[in-house]
Amino acid sequence: MANENWPVYGKITGPIVMIGFGSIGRGTLPLIERHFELDKNRFVVIEPRPDAQLHEMMEKHGVRHLQEALTEKNFRDVLKPLLTEGEGQGFCVNLSVDTSSLDIMKYCRELGVLYIDTVVEPWLGFYFDEGADNSNRTNYALRETVRKEKKKHPGGTTAISCCGANPGMVSWFVKQALVNLASELGLKFTEPKPDDRAGWAKLMKKAGVKGVHIAERDTQRSKTPKEPDVFSNTWSVEGFIAEGLQPAELGWGTHETWKPKNAYRHKKGCKAAIWIDQPGAATRVRTWCPTPGAQYGFLVTHNEAISIADFFTAYDRKGKVTFRPTCHYAYHPCNNAVLSLHEMFGQAGKPQSSFEVMDENQLFDGIDELGVLLYGHKKNAYWYGSQLSVEETRDLTPYQNATGLQVTSAVLAGMVWALDNPQAGIVEADEMDFRRCLDVQMPYLGPVQGYYTDWTPLTDRPGLFPEDIDTADPWQFRNVLVH
Repeated sequence: MANENWPVYGKITGPIVMIGFGSIGRGTLPLIERHFELDKNRFVVIEPRPDAQLHEMMEKHGVRHLQEALTEKNFRDVLKPLLTEGEGQGFCVNLSVDTSSLDIMKYCRELGVLYIDTVVEPWLGFYFDEGADNSNRTNYALRETVRKEKKKHPGGTTAISCCGANPGMVSWFVKQALVNLASELGLKFTEPKPDDRAGWAKLMKKAGVKGVHIAERDTQRSKTPKEPDVFSNTWSVEGFIAEGLQPAELGWGTHETWKPKNAYRHKKGCKAAIWIDQPGAATRVRTWCPTPGAQYGFLVTHNEAISIADFFTAYDRKGKVTFRPTCHYAYHPCNNAVLSLHEMFGQAGKPQSSFEVMDENQLFDGIDELGVLLYGHKKNAYWYGSQLSVEETRDLTPYQNATGLQVTSAVLAGMVWALDNPQAGIVEADEMDFRRCLDVQMPYLGPVQGYYTDWTPLTDRPGLFPEDIDTADPWQFRNVLVH
């Protein structure tokens, strides 16, 4: 696509290798073309599916297609000639499933190649390993492998871990929302530097925030009803099923006085989170979004639930935790996906025989309302986020719906940040300059606004049956969890 009327953020001087060409890969391609100077002759997409339509799309954009499945045995041999072709610094954009983000990230850093992904993805088989302890199937465990590598090999070539909409963009929203809230509360403060963990934790504690919901409502509607035995979604079905069948996870705040009987703490690592011994996509929580108001969401595990809680943890001089927010995803997917989940769990968790990601042409209308709900402070709760519609998405860029554009524009912002900071080492979105990233992303997010609400998890409960709740503190997870 032409760069006319769109800013060009920099030049990618070496080859570009995109791993995966699903809904997010297809949507990211035109954004890379639009916003960077690059050598199209050295742009390769690795996608194992023999899909003629995908191959035709790549030909239309003038990029090469390597039809190959990356495995633990072949990824170095496949990637090296592609990432080292010609002069300049290469960029690896990993948007795939069933490939180890950590292994590919480490190899890219060995080669001096910039790297970005949207999730800490394992090799094929991890999510459904019946022989593994559930604590080892968590995103906490996956994240710890990356943080361990960061500690072992600090600095060096930039590799950005987990930089999509969520995880990714929502970490930038949390900082912007916190600054907005602190200003509204009349607090005297100096905005901390992007990577100043202690400063940000101090500010969140000072503002009285007890926790954060990544509160999302997807109202995009299909033009046709969901068919039986089809898992229909607005983004990767494989990705949603995988994370939905992982244990529910959440960052665990210092204000919490109770935890579920089947919830467990981790014995190693940052210890910022707990996991619940049941699938995230079968665990419901109460939350709030501006358009629907109060709603149920699924407590699906995401990296940001852990990274945000970890980033905003405050310690005393002896290293004891003095403050930490509770943080978790509270996701109401599109209606088709909700029906698909019920169907899947109803047949003993066996996925449907057909998967469908609805593109912008299959959707009638709707928005993806994705934001962060900061709660427990003097103004009760504050939601800040994107209310992007599928109609506006169609006008902005091809090959994606509203859900996809929130992800792909975050990938774009992360790539810009990496070019600005090529020797930052391994980083998460929480450690990046949120203002720079949101400046890049904002043109693609539709209305981005903040809303205060007096809703709490104790509001408008049916009251017809006995409940195990804490009326003294509305924002206890005990009240958020749907028992």
